[in-house]
Amino acid sequence: MPAPLVVLAGPTAVGKTGLSLELARRFGAEIVGADSVQIYRGLDIGSAKPTSQEQAQARHHLIDVADPAENFSAARYARLAAEAIDDISARGKQALVVGGTGLYIKALIFGLAPTPPVDQALRARLKQEWEQQGPQAMHQRLMELDPDTAAKLHPNDRQRVLRALEVCLQTGAPMSRRQKAHGFAAPRYPHLMIGLERPREELNQRIEQRARAMWNEGLLGEVEKLLAAGVPPEAPGLASLGYRQAVAYLRGEMQSEDALFDMIKRTKAYAKRQLTWFRGVRGLVWHHADDSLGIGRRVSAFWS
Repeated sequence: MPAPLVVLAGPTAVGKTGLSLELARRFGAEIVGADSVQIYRGLDIGSAKPTSQEQAQARHHLIDVADPAENFSAARYARLAAEAIDDISARGKQALVVGGTGLYIKALIFGLAPTPPVDQALRARLKQEWEQQGPQAMHQRLMELDPDTAAKLHPNDRQRVLRALEVCLQTGAPMSRRQKAHGFAAPRYPHLMIGLERPREELNQRIEQRARAMWNEGLLGEVEKLLAAGVPPEAPGLASLGYRQAVAYLRGEMQSEDALFDMIKRTKAYAKRQLTWFRGVRGLVWHHADDSLGIGRRVSAFWS
């Protein structure tokens, strides 16, 4: 039987890290990250990656598994996470999946709709068109071909926008149609999925406070170091929130306050999209992020 999983999901800055460490200590669990930025080596401050001290409190998996210039797919995440969960289970431990990247969690629990293999020539052409036409034009093109998928993707999410365009152009059918046919109805693991939430105003305050702390306490230096090490400014890792604003500032394209304001504004919008996404997940139960007692009781009942 597959290992029973507890999934701790929720928007950015809601408080997943602290609660996950508390649960890991209480239940002797190991943490499997589900964060599309924390998977990158060197992207520590801007991803709110657990610190070395926090990682020493519980064993973590799926952190620092890719270089910032690598494309990292949900399919690759699901494969590596499944391997980590098998290893955790084989050692008699429980696996606690923690993160805010809904697609990663969905891929792990329900699998992914089948897609055609990559056509390298088509991919190269689409990447060239992205550079020439820009993200807004390519996202609009996807909106015309597959509006359901386009509505779920930020225009700057180059990897997923281009992959959705590839599927449309290769197969003549939108990716959303394949996903609907797949259904995502049969879970691959017995699981308890807990969503963490806070009142909107409180969450927005936490987002702003954390963004300012990141900006003023090392994010710019972190990005300078990555660029100096040869990471391209357009690398997938540096396209994520916070990092792309830092790159724009360091390249003289934005003033510091404008870049920080843009980071805060877009992070708040991202958190709103995360909440909308998770509210559509079947079987997810919501708790206030500070309800460690209630969450602990629920987890204990599930794992007992």
